[in-house]
Amino acid sequence: MSPTTVQVRKSLARRYRAEKRFRFYGVLSICIGLLALLILFTDIIGKGHSAFFEHYIKLEVTFDRDTLGVDNASDKEQLDYANFDGIVKQALQARFANVQDRQQRRELNELVSVGSAYQLRDQLVEHPGWLGQSHSLWLLADDDADLFLKAGERGRADSRLTEQQQQWLAELERDGDTERRFNASFFTHGDSREPEMAGIWGAVVGSFLTMLVTLCLSFPIGVAAAIYLEEFAPRNRFTDFIEVNINNLAAVPSIIFGLLGLAIFLNVFGMPRSVPVLGAVVLTLMTLPTIIISSRAAIKTVPPSIREAALGLGASRMQVVLHHVLPLAMPGMLTGAIIGMAQALGETAPLLLIGMVAFIVDVPGGPLDPATVLPVQIYLWADSPEQAFVAMTSAAIMVLLAFLITMNTLAVILRKRLERRW
Repeated sequence: MSPTTVQVRKSLARRYRAEKRFRFYGVLSICIGLLALLILFTDIIGKGHSAFFEHYIKLEVTFDRDTLGVDNASDKEQLDYANFDGIVKQALQARFANVQDRQQRRELNELVSVGSAYQLRDQLVEHPGWLGQSHSLWLLADDDADLFLKAGERGRADSRLTEQQQQWLAELERDGDTERRFNASFFTHGDSREPEMAGIWGAVVGSFLTMLVTLCLSFPIGVAAAIYLEEFAPRNRFTDFIEVNINNLAAVPSIIFGLLGLAIFLNVFGMPRSVPVLGAVVLTLMTLPTIIISSRAAIKTVPPSIREAALGLGASRMQVVLHHVLPLAMPGMLTGAIIGMAQALGETAPLLLIGMVAFIVDVPGGPLDPATVLPVQIYLWADSPEQAFVAMTSAAIMVLLAFLITMNTLAVILRKRLERRW
C-alpha cells in the first residue's frame, strides 16, 4: 500500500474510534439520567407508599349518657358539646384494666387519634339508638402508633413511643385488635395538624380552581397576542422590542412574578391573600410567554399557500386567520397551553410570596375562598416536625407527579393525534 493509503486508513480508524466514543458517551449520559430518575422515584415511592394506609384499633365503646352529657342523640347542640373523648378514654382503660397510674393512663390515651372523637360523633348521628349501648368499633390510631404498627421489627426500635406503649400495641396486634386499611381520608380531607387526619383534597381543589382561572386568562390572551404579532403586527423596532421581551420573560425566575404580584395585586389593588384568583393572576403572567411563543411557532407551521388560497377566493385577513390559520394551528397551541399549565401546576415560589402558604383546613368552595395548592401543601408538610408527615410529603409528591405526567402525556397525544403534516 502506498503511504497515502496508509495515512487515509489511519485517519478513518481515528474517525471510527471517535464516533464510537461519542456514541458511548451518549448512551452513558442516558443511563446516568435514567439511573438518577430511578433513584428519585424509588426514594419517593419507598417513603410515601405507607401513607396510603393507616391503622385502626378495635375497642369496646360504651356511649354512656352521663359521660357524654347527652340525653337525646337527635339534638345536634348536645352532640356538639358532648364528651366523646371521655368515652374513648373509658374504652381504653376498660381494655387495659390493670393500668392505674395517672402517667400511664395519659400514655394509654395517646394511642388513639384525637380524630376518633369526631368518628364516634358521626357514628352516634348515624345511629341515635346507640346512646346508652356498647359496641365494638375500629378507632383511628395516633400517628406514632400507626408508624409503630407499620414498621418492621428493626424499625420499631426507633419508635417515639415509650416501652410501655409499645407493649400495649404489641398486645393489641397479637389479639387481632389492630387492622390496616386504605387511607381514604388522604384523598377526601383537607389539611390538619394531626398527620393521621390530614389529606390533600383541599390542596387538589385549590390547584384545580387556580389552574382553571389561569387557563381562562392565559390561553385567550396568549393566543390573541400570538395571532396579532404573527399575522397583523408590522415589522418594526417596536414589535422587535416586544418579541425580545417576550423571549426574555420566558426565562425570568418564577419568584420574580411572585414579587410582582405582592407589589401590585396585593399592595396596590388590595386583592385578598391566599385565594385561587390571586394565584391564577400571578401564574397567568408567568405562563403567558410560554403560550405566546408556542402559539406563534404553531402559526408559523401553517403553509403560506393556505393564506394565499383563501385571499385569492376573496376572504379578508380576519377570515383567513379565524377560518383557516387558527384551526390548523390549534393543536400546537393546545400543546403549548398544556405544557404551560403543567409548569404552573408545579410552581411554589410565587404562591408563597402572595400568601397561599396559609394553613387551610376547609376545602375551598370557589375561586374566592382561602385555599392552598399541592406544591405549597408539600412544602408545609416537609417543614412539619411530625415524623408521619415524611410519608405524607412523599405521597403528595407522588400525586403531584401523577398530575404532571398525565398533563404532559396529554400534550404528546394531542400533538400526535391532531397535528397535520404538509
